[in-house]
Amino acid sequence: MAEAMADKTRVPDQKFTRAYGEWGKGRWGALLTGNIQVDPRNLGNYYDLATRESAPREDQLNAWKQYAASCQEQGTPAIAQICHPGRQSPRGAGERGIFGTPIAPSPVPLKIGEGCAATIIRNIAFDVPKEMTVSDIKQVVQQFVNSARFLAECGFAGVELHAAHGYLLSQFLSPKSNIRHDKYGGSPEARARIVLEIIKETRAVVPENFCIGLKLNSADHSASDFEDTMKQIGLFAESGIDFLEVSGGTYEDPTMMGRGLKEEIASETVQRTAAREAFFFDFAKETRRRFPGLILMLTGGFRSRQGIQAALKGGACDIVGIGRPAVVCPNFPELIMDDKYTDDEAKVILGKVPTPLWARIFQIRVLGGGAETQFYAGQIKRMATGYATHAP
Repeated sequence: MAEAMADKTRVPDQKFTRAYGEWGKGRWGALLTGNIQVDPRNLGNYYDLATRESAPREDQLNAWKQYAASCQEQGTPAIAQICHPGRQSPRGAGERGIFGTPIAPSPVPLKIGEGCAATIIRNIAFDVPKEMTVSDIKQVVQQFVNSARFLAECGFAGVELHAAHGYLLSQFLSPKSNIRHDKYGGSPEARARIVLEIIKETRAVVPENFCIGLKLNSADHSASDFEDTMKQIGLFAESGIDFLEVSGGTYEDPTMMGRGLKEEIASETVQRTAAREAFFFDFAKETRRRFPGLILMLTGGFRSRQGIQAALKGGACDIVGIGRPAVVCPNFPELIMDDKYTDDEAKVILGKVPTPLWARIFQIRVLGGGAETQFYAGQIKRMATGYATHAP
């Protein structure tokens, strides 16, 4: 999801404090923010929040502190998700300007669909990225570190490094988008180097009890690179991260939006329903088997008490991440955890947001996930302005 509510200052305003204040009342175990970009020159959408390397004005600093406080007013810890979009920064999104070129580990363009129409739209909307120099990489590492330090000073309980969904850190981890042959590419370990440097340098500048988590893709890992991914997870576990969130999908294949998944045959059984809820269940179970000491969070498709119980009792994860149901039902934990609701009642039913007809005709996959994101961003704005939200 994305709030898509920031103005040109990239500073959280009252819309953010209202929305997260509403979630803060919902008895959640923790709140994870939407993307906070570490570089205002490169944004994932035109309305992202972003931190800056220069010191903010006093009023801007107070706005960030109010954001953290609104999340945590009822005692719920808030984790700020920090991100750099890399090649997934649309043209004109951010202060680099409409003709500025996005950066990436390698000059590999996005593939947002099949055919000439998708290629033309890709070139117009995203451009071919510039391969980062080692100096560029060092700068991005420092941007992540500075962002984490700033957010700790503002009162957040931790940060989560977004290394999923095709953003910059995910681009480094994947051999499909990282074809470098220096110390930041060429092997699973080298591709993970930038993330490990961020974790190490962040740990050195934040309080001891400040949480550092990592969001990692799973859905786009085929059998051929599965072991590479497991090697990288082992390195991240050794680095001392506090939790790993298993998610999946990219702009190229937005699985995190429920798109691109094979339709499953309907079943009456709880087991099949529960398995269908967790998109990345099997990947998480294998990760748990190999790294039993790593705290795992599984995000993707949870809608009911039965599905959540199946994932937890089945040993796939320690924590479940809830996205879209939280918008429709801000007090979702009460619905799930209160025994006055039966299993049949303890769930949220969400329909699919239709993909635009022209996107289906031109086979542009990214717009399927985009339609979902836009719908739920609209619902977050309704919550931020005091209106009731609703499911598609």
